[in-house]
Amino acid sequence: MSDTPLLSVQDLSVAFTQGERVTLAVDHVSFELKRGQTLALVGESGSGKSVTALSILKLLQYPAASHPSGRILFKGADLIAMDERQIRKVRGNDITMVFQEPMTSLNPLHTVEQQIAEILSLHRGMSGPAARRRVIELLTEVGIPEPETRLGSYPHQLSGGQRQRVMIAMALANEPQLLIADEPTTALDVTVQAQILALLKELQARLGMAILFITHDLGIVRKIADHVCVMNHGRIVEAAPVAEIFAAPQHPYTRELIAAQPKGNPAAPHPEAPVVLEATDLKVWFPIKAGLMRKTVGHIKAVDGVSIAIHKGETLGVVGESGSGKTTLGLALLRLISSEGPIVFLGESVDTLGFKDMRRHRDKMQIVFQDPFGSLSPRMSVADIIGEGLLVHQPTLSEAEREAKVIAALKDVGLEPEARHRYPHEFSGGQRQRVAIARAIVLEPSFLVLDEPTSALDMIVQAQIVDLLRDLQQRRGLTYLFISHDLRVVAALASRLMVMKGGVMVEEGPAAQMFAAPKTDYTRALFAAAFNLDTAEGAAVPGVTR
Repeated sequence: MSDTPLLSVQDLSVAFTQGERVTLAVDHVSFELKRGQTLALVGESGSGKSVTALSILKLLQYPAASHPSGRILFKGADLIAMDERQIRKVRGNDITMVFQEPMTSLNPLHTVEQQIAEILSLHRGMSGPAARRRVIELLTEVGIPEPETRLGSYPHQLSGGQRQRVMIAMALANEPQLLIADEPTTALDVTVQAQILALLKELQARLGMAILFITHDLGIVRKIADHVCVMNHGRIVEAAPVAEIFAAPQHPYTRELIAAQPKGNPAAPHPEAPVVLEATDLKVWFPIKAGLMRKTVGHIKAVDGVSIAIHKGETLGVVGESGSGKTTLGLALLRLISSEGPIVFLGESVDTLGFKDMRRHRDKMQIVFQDPFGSLSPRMSVADIIGEGLLVHQPTLSEAEREAKVIAALKDVGLEPEARHRYPHEFSGGQRQRVAIARAIVLEPSFLVLDEPTSALDMIVQAQIVDLLRDLQQRRGLTYLFISHDLRVVAALASRLMVMKGGVMVEEGPAAQMFAAPKTDYTRALFAAAFNLDTAEGAAVPGVTR
């Protein structure tokens, strides 16, 4: 390996200007990355990690963003000094990037094949059968099963994990010299995380590729990084080889990051608690249409004969790989998508109710989505976002009464009442998720589906959200269906666990019992993947070792 750095960031500062207000997002940051090395940038949301990465490829919005100081040298050439024509030759060819949220990065109007083939065409002049073969090869490399059947799929037809794998395939298409990975495994389950990390290491060894890895998951940092830079408030507060960082962290903030993880035990429901929601032999099958007449030639069995019963005050954790049917199950239970099979909510059958009849139940069944930024309207203030449900379900409330409920909900989730006058883009990721939770609880629901509510959050905020959800559950008697691929979070929140694979429930039971002695090979493999990621060099996993 050459001692000459492939990438050298020198005294970089990034400022954002809005009117007369200037905010310094990155403050005199310096680091080097050599060929074949992996450097991890870690820190909380808003610490400047992604802004630093976006500066490398000049993807920030100019002139609102500027560089008061610094240079970014790639193979000796200053990227900041390049004009748009010059930087385009570097983007997607020598340096590529995998973004955190694939749904906003992929074109919803183009198929998977079109989007990957476009990169091959632009940078390699590859088209026709050769391009298709390369697309299939890339999809196979990133772990998408039966890739030939996915070539014609659009992003909305893939699971979150599958979309992220497509993004990684696009980034690797031209075998770049530097890969910038901005939270690339956030949306992936633990088994696919392990596959993707192994793939990146293999490609790195074969191509001599350097990786700038941005993440909040320190378990992943242990597995993949050679060197770590810890960022806080736009500055690098500590930089050292990965072994030194974990063995003897020097800065108080680094020690806080390493210690941060969801703690505590899930609340145990009363043994005689009534059933809030029950489903029997639930099925959600999506038709596969083909031919000129678009005839149904088969079905994707997203949920196939699942039966569950959730008791008042209980948290049922639903885990499994991407595409296993977890989110589809949650949406079906809320009657947000069509399904077959009886669903009983608070003693009433709701599976046969139409749209209008279901409205009287909507205030009692709510959902918190994975991506708070995507689920909150950017044009509405926080007060309008939280109060919208009150306008629909409690229209007789006066404006003052509605505002009082909004303020109470904000206080319940740990936000100041003044926050109601702000807009989603003015909050961090953790604060936006608190707003999403406030929107759900303001209607005082009986049942709440939590669809990966902590996966996009850094470790410190994850622990805060888990504590918040547990506290709300105890104070309000809430019942949760908690969908997640992060078994540390599940262990801290779920009293009962259900494992899904291919739309089928493969195992179900008390969480502590299942963590201690899983019965099926699939569950053991799932737990083993999580255990290896989270317990490098012997660190403990809550719920697994207790």
